[in-house]
Amino acid sequence: MLEEIGFADIEIGPPSDTFGGAGGEPNARAFEVYGYPFLARKPG
Repeated sequence: MLEEIGFADIEIGPPSDTFGGAGGEPNARAFEVYGYPFLARKPG
């Protein structure tokens, strides 16, 4: 998706537990939901 809108040099980092302590934490655990940091460059 990022490439489709013109980003290049896309890097995706390791998974991160972004739901720890949140109300939806049990659901996030059940569905193995994680956040991922990313870095991309938009040429131009």
